[in-house]
Amino acid sequence: MLYHLLYPLKTVFGGFNVFRYLTFRSIFAVLTALFICLIIGPWVIRKLKELSFGQYIREDGPQSHHQKAGTPTMGGLMILFSMVVTTLLWADLTNFYIWLLIGVSLGFGAIGFWDDYLKVIKKHNRGLSGKAKLFWQSVVATLVALALYLYPDFETTLTVPFFKDLNPNLGLAFLPVAVFIIVGTANAVNLTDGLDGLAIGPVTIAAAFYLIFAYLAGNARIAAYLQIPFVRGVGELSIFLAALVGAGIGFLWFNAYPAQVFMGDVGALALGGILGTAAIAVKQEILLMVVGGLFVVEALSVIMQVCFFKVTNGRRIFRMAPIHHHFELKGWPEPKVIVRFWIISLVLGLLSLSALKLR
Repeated sequence: MLYHLLYPLKTVFGGFNVFRYLTFRSIFAVLTALFICLIIGPWVIRKLKELSFGQYIREDGPQSHHQKAGTPTMGGLMILFSMVVTTLLWADLTNFYIWLLIGVSLGFGAIGFWDDYLKVIKKHNRGLSGKAKLFWQSVVATLVALALYLYPDFETTLTVPFFKDLNPNLGLAFLPVAVFIIVGTANAVNLTDGLDGLAIGPVTIAAAFYLIFAYLAGNARIAAYLQIPFVRGVGELSIFLAALVGAGIGFLWFNAYPAQVFMGDVGALALGGILGTAAIAVKQEILLMVVGGLFVVEALSVIMQVCFFKVTNGRRIFRMAPIHHHFELKGWPEPKVIVRFWIISLVLGLLSLSALKLR
């Protein structure tokens, strides 16, 4: 809204021309989302407590986690609210990619909200069944993939890191690939959300790097210099992702150890869906395995544990999955696990950024 209200006034006062710059609006999107989250956070936490929307801890989880039972959950609502409101204030609302990401936020957020709500009313740590969650996630992801496939300015090519001339056109195969990336990322982030601040830190870091990728991919001159795909209009996503960074930092204020609130599935599924969709939109899908490498490892640890358990009739690879619980049971204090995983995420993000020029 601010963009549409103030930028046209550049003919009256030249200073309003600053609203055309993505860098300017991205900086203020970070700050706006941060302040909104900090302002509404105490009220949201208080309301969640009043409604008795507390977290139910998995019975087979680490014993140290049982003291967290009753901590307000669904805090992801404050992330989504701060992010969407900020985007509406600072972004160009005629941009296709902006509305696509808002749709992903609301769609996956709704699935996560229903899952969290069922946990609350059932007074158990199980909400929607795995099949039901996967079905509805696939429905939303399919709609997103179709929207991208049918959008005239979007190409269904796949960017392969380190190979500048290897960009296969997926054609109709783009649809299942996109659905797999979006749903897979959403669930990987959800699996990572098991310790105070563990998920929101890497999500914020990944969003910051994809903010950079969106800016680069949306600038024809820079994209040509780096020999990466130019995607017309996708640069505006840097505003949305900047809002996610700001909201993530604001949420971390309340979610840092010891957490006052948990994000719940309403936050984890939505944020994962956003990262997966953003990776596809900026044509850096494969790099998501590097930027979000921590999420990949967390998801793989669960898959490996389950498969090994079934094949060997009860034996385990890890003491507990996801893998962050394995390190807890080895004696690492929770804050140490969290901070070390953040450091890994930052290193992976920097490696992915360097890959843009290694072609």
